Amino acid sequence: MNTIPNRQIICDILIEQAKNDSDIIVLCSDSRGSASLAPFAKTLPAQFVEVGIAEQSIVSIAAGLASCGKKAFAASPACFLSTRSMEQIKVDVAYSSVNVKLIGISGGISYGALGMTHHSAQDIAAMASIPGMRVYLPSDRFQTRALFESLVKDDKPAYIRVGRNPVDDVYSEDSVPFAFDKATLIQDGGDITIIACGEMVSAAKEAGVLLASQDVSARVLDMYCVKPIDAAAVIKAAKETRAIITIEEHVAIGGMGAMVSQIVGREKPIPVLNMALPDSPVITGKSNEVFDYYGLNTPGIVRAALELIKE
Repeated sequence: MNTIPNRQIICDILIEQAKNDSDIIVLCSDSRGSASLAPFAKTLPAQFVEVGIAEQSIVSIAAGLASCGKKAFAASPACFLSTRSMEQIKVDVAYSSVNVKLIGISGGISYGALGMTHHSAQDIAAMASIPGMRVYLPSDRFQTRALFESLVKDDKPAYIRVGRNPVDDVYSEDSVPFAFDKATLIQDGGDITIIACGEMVSAAKEAGVLLASQDVSARVLDMYCVKPIDAAAVIKAAKETRAIITIEEHVAIGGMGAMVSQIVGREKPIPVLNMALPDSPVITGKSNEVFDYYGLNTPGIVRAALELIKE
């Protein structure tokens, strides 16, 4: 069972890259511990900026550094970064089109019992609505590494959301099928398509296997690139399977499922079921307890798929 959270992988990659690139600057808002970036601050203190609890400032400072040629990586809790700083992200980063990578840590419902104030169930919708802002939700530690190796090399803004806890491996160290801004086909099938992002991908992968044992051929797509979404993969799924299920750690309004539904409705209408968090404060509990309560897990996906196929 994996014990390494995605945030730790991000720190490892940034240290590796920054040792040979003095333009890489990492910024934190009193979050070096929760972001697992303390090793970076210790190893490369001259390339680390601590701004304290000031989410709006961290974005504007990162944008200023980027305008001077630096490669800024700003890490802050996703719940605050995507709400308190939205104007700065819209104007200073996206509109100005500067090289800032915004890392939303402890995303989704990672903070569990701390409740709605600390949950980020609206960040996909908020960030994706900003012109020029890309949105990524890597599914495991191996894909996180591949994604950041690509992001370090480009100079466009991006928002990356990762959870707080380790997640089950979807891929393996020697097998990470990764193409930048392209969905990853985990399993092919002709009956139904399951499209997932972030921490929901592992459950979707397991559901695909269980459905196969019940003679349901499920295609499983890892849509880590929520924006720009891989429309070609969605259209192909709509043409080649009978229905689509989307699942995400986000509310249904404005999320990845809504984007998929828009594409399907425009290009090849078939039934689409969006599995997501409710449009209300979620129950209090650990992440897995919340997922189980709302059916955002492997059994929930299997039940939904069987019902959709039957219909």
